[in-house]
Amino acid sequence: MGVLRFAAAAVALLASVGEAAPSSPVSTVNKRALKFDFGGEKVRGVNLGGWFVLEPWITPSIFENAPAAAVDEYTFCESLGKDEAKSRLEAHWSSFYTENDFALIKQYGLNMVRIPIGYWSITPLDDPYVQGAYEHLKTAVQWAGNHGLKVMIDLHGAPRSQNGFDNSGRRGAIGWTQGESVENTKKALNKIRDDFANNDAVAAIELLNEPMGPQLNMDTVRQFYYDGWGNLRTTNVAIVFHDAFEGVTSWNEFGAGMDNLVLDTHHYEVFDSGALSMGINDHIKTACDFGNQMASNNKWTIAGEWSGASTDCAKWLNGRDVGARYDGSFNKDGQGSYYIGDCARKSVGTVAGLNEAERNNIQNFIKAQIAAFEKGAGWIFWTWKNEAAPEWHFQNLTEAGLVPQPLSSAASSGICG
Repeated sequence: MGVLRFAAAAVALLASVGEAAPSSPVSTVNKRALKFDFGGEKVRGVNLGGWFVLEPWITPSIFENAPAAAVDEYTFCESLGKDEAKSRLEAHWSSFYTENDFALIKQYGLNMVRIPIGYWSITPLDDPYVQGAYEHLKTAVQWAGNHGLKVMIDLHGAPRSQNGFDNSGRRGAIGWTQGESVENTKKALNKIRDDFANNDAVAAIELLNEPMGPQLNMDTVRQFYYDGWGNLRTTNVAIVFHDAFEGVTSWNEFGAGMDNLVLDTHHYEVFDSGALSMGINDHIKTACDFGNQMASNNKWTIAGEWSGASTDCAKWLNGRDVGARYDGSFNKDGQGSYYIGDCARKSVGTVAGLNEAERNNIQNFIKAQIAAFEKGAGWIFWTWKNEAAPEWHFQNLTEAGLVPQPLSSAASSGICG
């Protein structure tokens, strides 16, 4: 995709972006210097979710054994105290993933892992979080390199929360862009750059996961992206930015003269009642249509998160003690929902517990999404493993035969026409 399409306008545009504006308007690092051939080779990856940023639905056991006030990593640490939180998190960081996971990821035909991490693990501030995950990130990168996998390091949580979700580290109000939060975010990114950009395994750095554009000043978000690119542009890593929920085709005018940009968009069909009411054929059609949008964008575009789920029935998927829209029990921030179906058959905990119809639907939905997203630059499934959410467990889904092997066969299957 032509990320330099608007290069003629680069001088005027980049002159206005402060920290991002280089002395030479176009980076001297060209696409051929990257460690992964974005646009040439399809990204086929998995997220290592729930490892360095806790999410209650990925590892419910961690939260079931913590006070009720623990709804995210911030309150987990706050409610337990730093010593106890540190002890429990060290045990989790040391065991949830092992090098064998990376060997299997490679064996199953994948070429990239996206590793989420929070600012507090990199450049901590005065808050309840505990540190230590960053050292384990270094080990994870080494393991990836050992097995021929490329790494996208994803800054998943920013100071004051960029989206109000528990996956930002702190559920609740969206406070990012207030105070020094943007500057502190850039400091975390600069440390990732200094520590990892020269590592042969690290092919990309994502500036920030899922900033909630509709509730933020988008001028501020775009300026942050410009500045983040400016701070990373002399490295040979791709610079990834999320679409901020503004739509995958809304960024075509952004980035004139800025090379090595990758647009990350996330595609889920489970977080509103309309999508949850669709049958499998409509889910497949929606995914295929989204792939066409990705292909129409003028940047390398990946679906950096997606899953095999067609319901939100997984325990605590919407947050600890928040119900599901699918069965009408959703109860967050005064938002209601209505009954669509029973979650009892949809939250069995293992792929083996699914019936034949459910397995067939998941298999076809996954195949369609892979085919769709490979119309763009590729995809990264969310997530490699979890404790009790089979539609989101790539390892188990693959072992059960519900993920096409080889992965390249999805695009040639004709499922998207």
